[in-house]
Amino acid sequence: MSATATISDLLLAWYDRHARDLPWRARPGAPLPDPYRVWLSEVMLQQTTVAAVKPYFERFTTRWPSVDALAAAPEEEVMAAWAGLGYYSRARNLVKAARAVSERGGFPDTEMALRALPGLGDYTAAAVAAIAFGRRAVVVDANVERVVARLFALDEPLPQGRKGIRARTDSITPDARAGDFAQAMMDLGATVCTARDPRCLLCPLARHCVGRAEGDPARYPVKAAKKAKPERRGTAFWIERSGAVWLVRRVGTAMLGGMRALPDDGWSAQADGSGVPPLPGAWEAAGAVRHVFTHATLDLTVLCYAGADAPGGDGEWWPLDRLDEAGLPTLYARAAQRVLSLR
Repeated sequence: MSATATISDLLLAWYDRHARDLPWRARPGAPLPDPYRVWLSEVMLQQTTVAAVKPYFERFTTRWPSVDALAAAPEEEVMAAWAGLGYYSRARNLVKAARAVSERGGFPDTEMALRALPGLGDYTAAAVAAIAFGRRAVVVDANVERVVARLFALDEPLPQGRKGIRARTDSITPDARAGDFAQAMMDLGATVCTARDPRCLLCPLARHCVGRAEGDPARYPVKAAKKAKPERRGTAFWIERSGAVWLVRRVGTAMLGGMRALPDDGWSAQADGSGVPPLPGAWEAAGAVRHVFTHATLDLTVLCYAGADAPGGDGEWWPLDRLDEAGLPTLYARAAQRVLSLR
């Protein structure tokens, strides 16, 4: 590598040797990957780790190997398969976007057209355009944000500092191999320029890094002080008869909308629930589970009722020996485990 090599040259040379082997990725020098797999992985990876996404990605692509197959899937099946990944609006938009792509005969290949699809924001559109179609696009996720903030010692606190980080990322993104460059930045942030204890001696950009030259690269990016999350309370109701539990489908526009769940008292991230049971009779407390959402922390009390009646409204009796097939979101799966652990 010449003494005049650019940041992108250095990083791409490093990537050619050290690229992570991921199931949605094409190896450096290989033909561009399937846009469906790139898009699906990027949606799954939003605020979720690679380790958590891998098994979900494998299950989704086995069950729905193409965007047309996913477009034809019932939404409730996709939601159930998504259970446990969190941020369930992603799954609802996944189905909407798959149907829009299928109707138009394939994925659009530009950032602007990709942004028009349901659930594709600036980051996802840029990532798909660059990685799947080879377009020059500026791709900034949390890993890229950290690398660039350290590389240029950008000290404006987040989130205000993101505009400056994007501008700097734009300045070093090459016209050729923009997708490989974006993935190289992600890999560098995930494996070398980590949030704590960056491994500067292994970094291909070390001699260009202003944060390292200052002596404390880990102070970047600078983050604004976190606000305390509101504390919320709610109650879930376990209603059981003949080896089955009563499950409902949450309203599509509510938190965890579209998912099967235990009936509850109408809690949300904005208000406390009433705690009033849906049936008269003797209810037994089974303890509580605590769950952290993006904007609030919830303490969910679980009350149990054994009887022949079902509450009013739509619902279904779900066999306890198949409860793991119901696709309960993590909150309600933990509530169910709480009840069953007491037996």
